[in-house]
Amino acid sequence: MITEQAGDFRSALPEGGVLLGLDLGTKTIGTAFCDAGWSFASAGKTLPRGKFSNDFAALKALVAERRVKGVVIGLPLNMDGTGGPRAQASRAFARNLAPLELPVLLWDERWSTTSAERAMISQDFSRAKRAERIDSHAAAVILQAAIDRLAGGIL
Repeated sequence: MITEQAGDFRSALPEGGVLLGLDLGTKTIGTAFCDAGWSFASAGKTLPRGKFSNDFAALKALVAERRVKGVVIGLPLNMDGTGGPRAQASRAFARNLAPLELPVLLWDERWSTTSAERAMISQDFSRAKRAERIDSHAAAVILQAAIDRLAGGIL
């Protein structure tokens, strides 16, 4: 199941469980994980992006290692809410994750990278460290917003 509706995603996961958040960049994939109770999200690894088969293998390993129950993928919408080529690419990536047999939530990621960068600056990350980790921190921002909605916000 792939959806942009938090309520539908929530219904697919009645027991909760660890979620994997993804921020899909052109060169890297930022990952983040949340606890099974959907309280907090933490940045994970930043994976180099390459052939989809390699990306899929790396994600499949993370899913198995963390016993992931669902995936939240950042959906890069335009500021007016419309989707462009990057949004289409995220939807295609979500469809290609079907062999994982996990529900997928496409989550509006507008401002996630800016928010992550501001947080990293406030924590005094160097410019080099920010560049190295921005995608995984953006994935955590995306995932945190989604779990806030899923765990008790308005669906």
